[in-house]
Amino acid sequence: MKKILISTIAVSALLFTVSCKTDFDTDVSSIVVSKGDANFTKFVSIGNSLTSGFRDGTLYSDGQLQSYPSMMAQQMKLAGGGAFVQPMMPNNVGGFTSLFAASGGTEFYGKLTLKVINGALTPTPSAPAADIDIIGGAGKMFNNMGVPGAKSFHLGINGYGSLNPYFKRFATSPTASMIGDAVAQAPTFFSLWIGNNDVLSYATSGGAGVDQTGTGNNPATYGSNDITDPAVVGSVINGYVTALTAGGAKGIIANIPNVTSIPYFTRVPAKPIAGLSDAQVTQLNTAYAQYNGGLGQAKAAGLITDAEYQVRLVKFTAGVANGAVIKDKDLTNLAALGLPSYRQTTTRDLILLPASSVLNPTAGGGTSVALDDKYVLTEKETGKVLTATAAYNVAIKSIADAKGLAFVDANAKMMQLSSASGLQWDGVKYTATFVTGGTFSLDGVHLTGRGYALIANEFLKVINQKYKSTLPMVNVNSYTGVTFP
Repeated sequence: MKKILISTIAVSALLFTVSCKTDFDTDVSSIVVSKGDANFTKFVSIGNSLTSGFRDGTLYSDGQLQSYPSMMAQQMKLAGGGAFVQPMMPNNVGGFTSLFAASGGTEFYGKLTLKVINGALTPTPSAPAADIDIIGGAGKMFNNMGVPGAKSFHLGINGYGSLNPYFKRFATSPTASMIGDAVAQAPTFFSLWIGNNDVLSYATSGGAGVDQTGTGNNPATYGSNDITDPAVVGSVINGYVTALTAGGAKGIIANIPNVTSIPYFTRVPAKPIAGLSDAQVTQLNTAYAQYNGGLGQAKAAGLITDAEYQVRLVKFTAGVANGAVIKDKDLTNLAALGLPSYRQTTTRDLILLPASSVLNPTAGGGTSVALDDKYVLTEKETGKVLTATAAYNVAIKSIADAKGLAFVDANAKMMQLSSASGLQWDGVKYTATFVTGGTFSLDGVHLTGRGYALIANEFLKVINQKYKSTLPMVNVNSYTGVTFP
């Protein structure tokens, strides 16, 4: 993880109240609470890590207590809502010891915390506090059915617990499906937010998977990092909604935010190599002279176009921000000439947050040593993600309209959060800026308690608009953000 230097001014800004402005235009705080046309007696929320309360790289109890469905359920209780039971983790650290060990210490670790290392605040993973605890079984039902890692088509898989330890913990049986366990509770109201992982795993892997759009392939054949065919996403979500509404339940569904709105893809600048001395520039350009010369020969031989030649040239300049040297698998393979697939990043590339730990001009990361493909989502790969996301969102909105459900434009809300103006709640400004923006946790993908509160309020606002209820908003500022040492 990157060492993050955070000034006292930046930290103070998190708590600075600039006005009484609130960017939620449906204020029902002075109105008698009512359910309107909805029935909140049995609220079930289905989704992935964002629904579960996942934050700081793992699922832990404090995060679950500040999940957006839990916040919504508290407000629903004021209008006749019932108990909201969550599959609570056994501790406030998270992770699973056996799976952490099996992954070589790269997955299922405990929560990230900020520690001062070499004078810098650094997100650091904790050791897992326990192994998997099985809390489900016959007759055991949970209202929060957010399962980290779940993709759209996973919700209907019988025996999904054998593939996902988070669902294994609380499934009603070894052969249960997520949607089956949700429908079995006979919800009177539901929320469904699914589809993020159908593009996110491709994006966070630096485009390591396959874009399955339009292939018609069975999801059972997909790799873990593939982009799901939008036709599959639309079909399965429509099926879930049909099953959930069969008994007359009302509900709310949300679309998918663009990856370009979250810190995991925006924290590291696209041109991160700055401050090079004249001597360093001369040394680097001399080192890449042979590579550039080889590219010229490849162009002369008609192996690459002039456009690709220009893209692949590596040149550093003193006094400006330079692109990082990366490996790009989509470039023409010139291995037969002894030339690697190198180029420098442009403003249209997204360098992933984990690259922070290897981007180091002094040690050569991004300069004399090219970044691996896994650290960069190229312009071409980003285009695939955004195209699929847009198709998912068209399908989700169509389903909401056809079924008469409330619809949350989560993509628009996240884009608003990622803008310079951000969002305000009772005078406190929130943005998508990593760590200091107040809304994203230390993993750069999932939200803080305050970030989830903003999402909860957006859901509540739309519910009120659609079903004529008067559920009050939650107080965003009363929830937790990033904890500083």
